[in-house]
Amino acid sequence: MPTQSAKRQLTPVPFTQVTLDDPFWAPRQETNRAVSIPHMHQMLVDTGRIAAFDLNFERKVPSRIVEIFGDSDPAKWLEAASYSLITHPDPELAALVDAVADKIIAAQQPDGYLNTHFTVTQPEMRWKNLRDWHEMYCAGHLMEAAVAHFEATGNPKLLNALARYADHIDERFGPNPGQRRGYGGHPEIELALVRLYHATGEERYLALSKYLVEERGQPDPHYYDLEAVERGEDPKNFWAKKLRVLPGARRSAKA
Repeated sequence: MPTQSAKRQLTPVPFTQVTLDDPFWAPRQETNRAVSIPHMHQMLVDTGRIAAFDLNFERKVPSRIVEIFGDSDPAKWLEAASYSLITHPDPELAALVDAVADKIIAAQQPDGYLNTHFTVTQPEMRWKNLRDWHEMYCAGHLMEAAVAHFEATGNPKLLNALARYADHIDERFGPNPGQRRGYGGHPEIELALVRLYHATGEERYLALSKYLVEERGQPDPHYYDLEAVERGEDPKNFWAKKLRVLPGARRSAKA
């Protein structure tokens, strides 16, 4: 399927043109705006998720402050808060959103890479385990947050930063000579790249999303086996452990 055919055939109705005034969804939308979003922000502060983007937490493996998937949490909050701002302007929330966006931008590395765990805790392990670690997953949520932030504020600063991260990933992964034929173990970046494409008009992001979808699970050799060997691991041990936890696995293995 050519990349061109992945473009929208229909134009969705902007959610800014939709008003919920029913007795079921409207109160829940208000609870999300007035209660859930502020509470989530406080939890991110209390657990160090937002402060992680200052890149000054103690280096430990694993880190006490940041899980491998930790960057996705502020990103999800930023996306939700940005969409809330579009329909319900709120100066206090807008200031929080802008502060989180600035922290994310400041954490970006000169080559475009943007992940707090692998910048501080395990820089030597960047992109070494796409199967289990969450680099592409976190990147996808950051991209979605950047699109939402741009739609809410009109300021492209976070969008530009995440476009640089997409460029970093696009340079390293793909079917071309010199690239690695990898893809994230946890799908998320694929849809984020499509959203980034619609926000920027950059065709490469759509093409990268298409590659990641179509490359997933390709055998002979399986990419996750290749990267396991490069880490000094036996990929057979991994699959043996997986089989032991699957229902009926032992019976199937004997059969």
